[in-house]
Amino acid sequence: VQLQASGGGLVQAGGSLRLSCAASGRTFSSYGMGWFRQAPGKERAFVAAISRTGVDIYYADSVKGRFTISRDNAKNTVYLQMNSLKPEDTAVFYCAARIGLTTANLGWDYWGQGTLVTVSS
Repeated sequence: VQLQASGGGLVQAGGSLRLSCAASGRTFSSYGMGWFRQAPGKERAFVAAISRTGVDIYYADSVKGRFTISRDNAKNTVYLQMNSLKPEDTAVFYCAARIGLTTANLGWDYWGQGTLVTVSS
């Protein structure tokens, strides 16, 4: 599975962005999908994850109520809608795929290349 993340950019605090992660291959619906982020000088951190059917969804406490993860298996794409963005959300965002689901950083089989989100104050 190859993953291509897109949708990052520069936005003012309080604004919104929608990230997309397009997957290659015909087995996208077999994979749990996750979003992670790495802020400057910090370790990569879990943001959100969604099961292969979309039934199970998990969020980091820091984004609950502001971010929404979703997927469209017909389009082989997972999304991260980000609202009420804050300067501390500034990071490179990565999508990842694995069989099953976890909120841990480890154990993901495939990673996208990352897309930069910058939130100005």
